[in-house]
Amino acid sequence: MEKMIKWLLEGEPWVEYRTRVDLLEQNEDEATVIRARKEMIGHPKVQSLLGELKGWPCTVLNSHRSASQPFHKLSFIADLGFKIDDSPVEEIIRKVYEHKSEEGPFQLPMNVAKHFGGSGRDERAWALCDAPVIIYSLVKFGLGGDEQVKKAVKYLVGLVRENGWPCIVSKEMGKFRGPGRKDDPCPYATLVMLKMLSQLDEWRDTKEGRVGAECILNLWEKSREIHPYMFYMGTDFRKTKAPFVWYDIVHVLDVLSQFNWLRNDSRLREMVEVIKSKVDSEGRHTPESEWIVWKGWDFGQKKQPSRWLTFLVLRMLKRVG
Repeated sequence: MEKMIKWLLEGEPWVEYRTRVDLLEQNEDEATVIRARKEMIGHPKVQSLLGELKGWPCTVLNSHRSASQPFHKLSFIADLGFKIDDSPVEEIIRKVYEHKSEEGPFQLPMNVAKHFGGSGRDERAWALCDAPVIIYSLVKFGLGGDEQVKKAVKYLVGLVRENGWPCIVSKEMGKFRGPGRKDDPCPYATLVMLKMLSQLDEWRDTKEGRVGAECILNLWEKSREIHPYMFYMGTDFRKTKAPFVWYDIVHVLDVLSQFNWLRNDSRLREMVEVIKSKVDSEGRHTPESEWIVWKGWDFGQKKQPSRWLTFLVLRMLKRVG
């Protein structure tokens, strides 16, 4: 492990920063942590992301799965450790808040064709596969106590059913619904709802959170039989990849490992063993799948070990003991 930590600390500044804070548990006021964080903020790749996000919301959303969508990039900089006091995060947040829905969640520009149940026009709306990701990011930035955030969280949590969260969109999107039975839970919506709840002390250990976790773990247990909304837990799901964009095993484990009451669940442990089986002789992880839009980052390729992916796996393993 000492050799592994040394390798991570020799990586790009966001890997070093998060390794020091999350794995070594160093304080934010330590000189080495301050230096790594400063280098991360000033890094050209990070500055490029921030430059894009300053144009929030940047583009009309046509696919939630697209890794180029701004709300996925927003959650990535939140995961790096940016806070509201960091420039230009406050400016980005201000633009997010310019489009609040009546229900509470924040809106994005969308266009749903009439034959899919929408209006065919560009309009502001939200869906349960984007709203929790935005709120998750805002909480990570330090806005968990904000009244608008609390209103949005309460509304979205209230949409839970006995089998998880369904495919739900705001009224602006008409009758649109994903390709599944209306009584089925949406695995991705349930995952990102759990992701949001994992950051909120008052919601982390609740009935709703346990319902959502049971949904995901039951889908793993019955992965050969049940595929709601065409979300499979098969070969592609089990490929390691970063960053956290869609429905894959590393993303699922990162979320579920944040719930203390789940850590001894046999189904969770089975997923952990799948990840552990993919390590190389030196304990490193090479991405088995990639998001092309992230080419140029160490996890945007499949030929060499990725420090960021390896860090994500080690952090998850540390949580589950």
